[in-house]
Amino acid sequence: MVDDHRDRDRETVERTTIVETDRGRGGGGVLTAVLLVLALLVLLFLFRDQLGFGGDTTEIKVPDQIDVNVN
Repeated sequence: MVDDHRDRDRETVERTTIVETDRGRGGGGVLTAVLLVLALLVLLFLFRDQLGFGGDTTEIKVPDQIDVNVN
């Protein structure tokens, strides 16, 4: 005798595929952004005069000797 019920269950079985993605790669982008900002700040500091961010300096000339006549 053939079990028809068992064959029918095999045909109607639903299969589910679970796909997992790795979410551990987010730290590299943050590290890259921080390094980029630091490099930009260093470049701005080095080239601040050419970019107009440096303050105008006043040059003061002090003589090597001062002659004082005391009577």
